[in-house]
Amino acid sequence: MKLSHIVPIAAVLALVELSGCANTIRGMGADTANTVNATQSAGHRVARSAN
Repeated sequence: MKLSHIVPIAAVLALVELSGCANTIRGMGADTANTVNATQSAGHRVARSAN
């Protein structure tokens, strides 16, 4: 197989792998945001019950 055939195939595979990473990073960001929201909500509930 010639190098001119391998380069486009490698480029497509690299793009597919990078798109998978982007989805994972986006999911981690959403999970982190949900954790922060849950922590803040729990803090507000504790503060309300202390009054």
